Amino acid sequence: MSGVVSDCVSDFAPVLALHGGAGTLRRAAMTPAREAAYHAGLMAALNAGRVVLQAGGTALDAVTASVMALEDDPLFNAGRGAVLTSAGTQEMDAAIMDGTDRRAGAVAGLFGPRNPILAARAVMEQTDHVLLIGAGGEAFCRDIGLEFMPPDYFLTQARQESLARELERRASGAADDGDAARKHGTVGAVALDCRGHLAAATSTGGMTAKLPGRVGDSPVIGAGTFADDATCAVSATGHGEFFIRYAVAHEISARMRWAGQSLKKASEGIVAELAPLGGSGGLVAVDRTGAISLPFNSEGMYRAWMDASGALHTAIF
Repeated sequence: MSGVVSDCVSDFAPVLALHGGAGTLRRAAMTPAREAAYHAGLMAALNAGRVVLQAGGTALDAVTASVMALEDDPLFNAGRGAVLTSAGTQEMDAAIMDGTDRRAGAVAGLFGPRNPILAARAVMEQTDHVLLIGAGGEAFCRDIGLEFMPPDYFLTQARQESLARELERRASGAADDGDAARKHGTVGAVALDCRGHLAAATSTGGMTAKLPGRVGDSPVIGAGTFADDATCAVSATGHGEFFIRYAVAHEISARMRWAGQSLKKASEGIVAELAPLGGSGGLVAVDRTGAISLPFNSEGMYRAWMDASGALHTAIF
């Protein structure tokens, strides 16, 4: 990340919102200790971005810092906590977008870089491309010196157990139980900085037992990640195939730009419209005025936000 700038003078109060995925544990399975751990992880990520913004740093640096913190926390499905494919491997996707000029970078199908969001940012800042995938993306990450971790850093017992349960369910022919915690989990952040610039970042391990090679909405600009200073910044989490098909993140911006809708109406509207189609999930969004929206249509969404007053909040259900 670039250095924090401390000489910011403007009329914009910094705002930050983040999510740790809409695939939350069901209330019945959420113990007090585990709930406390999730709140602590969300607050740590919120503080990582808050420090950047309150020091006069950029929205881009703030969302990078928040997402890195979530990637380093094995509770969340990104980086260290990434879920497993049906083959028992891990493939990670990430994207970042700068609302100032719509620069964007993304990676898909990576394994090895400690922080996939740094890989996405490097694509944006050090190449002429937007999206790099697989072996080529990994080679690029090594060439520029990103930190790589050994396989056992990413492999957690909880993710192994989740994969085993899902493969057993499939083998038995049992009906899908609709558990959102298994179907999707993503981390992401959006921010407005003191200069009025917006940014969004998203990172994920995908879906438990996904086919190797599957890519969801997170690294698809306009689907799971989008930012434009003229309207809003969005990071989504959910059943990625639906978020891609309905270009959810860009759809919110389009409804604001062309239909004159508020951030609240545009974001809540599209999330509600996806529900009956099977598109469970949610998103975090902030607009150019500092308004925040955190809609979801699943049982819960791990989320945290800092409003324009500087107050900090975390929530799950």
